[in-house]
Amino acid sequence: MLKKDLRFLYKKRRDSIDNESLTDSSLSIANEILKLPIWSYNYYHIFLPISENKEIDTTFILSILQGKDKNVVLPKVVNKTTLEHYLLTDSTRLINNAWNIPEPVDGIEIPTTKIEVVFIPLLAFDTKGNRVGYGKGFYDTFLAECRKDVIKVGLSLFEPEEEFITDVNRYDITLNYCVTPSKTYSF
Repeated sequence: MLKKDLRFLYKKRRDSIDNESLTDSSLSIANEILKLPIWSYNYYHIFLPISENKEIDTTFILSILQGKDKNVVLPKVVNKTTLEHYLLTDSTRLINNAWNIPEPVDGIEIPTTKIEVVFIPLLAFDTKGNRVGYGKGFYDTFLAECRKDVIKVGLSLFEPEEEFITDVNRYDITLNYCVTPSKTYSF
């Protein structure tokens, strides 16, 4: 199946989720993440959700990271394809950008080479670890700048597509894991 078709289908599926189900699914995903073998690392990159897009509420994961005393890194959109990455501290001030994504205003910038685990937003994924996002390329560009051994963890409200994504290209970076409310997939 083509990415554009999956984007359309999964945006529609997400729109049909009620707020209570979204909260329950987000909490289940956070609980599933606790089972991953990723807790010996120090720098974790996580996105903050666009609530009107019914994205996974990552505040549950954020609480886990902070409870485990991990360094949490948040993205900030710089231009059409580039992100900067800032350490979340007690003094970090967040604002919503043009896409209504909460992001840090400024702070301690963290180089991508320091990031060890990345939680990745997505709309859909397949059983080979290919992912479909919004199509802007932010995460493909970012992940290409990361260390080769960075652990890539997709977060999905839905199970994988059995039919493979057919228009994967050489710039697409596959996941190591994808966590759904009921199961974790390893690739």
